Amino acid sequence: MRIISGTYKGRRISTPSNITARPTTDFAKEGLFNLLNNKIDFEDIDTLDLFAGTGSIGVEFISRGCSSNISVELNERHCAFIRKVCEELKIKNMSLIKTDVFKFLNSCHSKFDVIFADPPYELKELAEIPDIIFDKQLLKPDGLFILEHSAKNSFVAHPQFDGHRNYGNVNFSFFVNK
Repeated sequence: MRIISGTYKGRRISTPSNITARPTTDFAKEGLFNLLNNKIDFEDIDTLDLFAGTGSIGVEFISRGCSSNISVELNERHCAFIRKVCEELKIKNMSLIKTDVFKFLNSCHSKFDVIFADPPYELKELAEIPDIIFDKQLLKPDGLFILEHSAKNSFVAHPQFDGHRNYGNVNFSFFVNK
């Protein structure tokens, strides 16, 4: 796992073999954040990382100057790794919540500038995630929701859909709180 830009730019963190998450590839992450650099100002925004896995996306947000990041992950091994990374980098403004993402979404009353979700590609509820985000009003005005998914999913018909990018086998759909 490589941190692409910001305070921790260039840091490489080895993921242990007991991590079963499918981390966003460096190629896809770099493409995503290059695109985001043109869309948002990272300074002083609040971010949410759902299905956090290795925590790579949350750490990238923090490295770029975001005020806060909440990372939600259910797997204890993955949580332990994220805690270790935050400790090593002395990150204080990244909160880890160990719970099921759908339970978290149903009880969340906070609003975020950017929400990123990287669910398992075969998750049967994957297509419902954008509706949950917007039904629960979890984005601030003009907030951005990014969903990572496989090529078999398409969200172009969603009312808040704002674009799609693919980087190899990794697909990102973008939604805006208009």
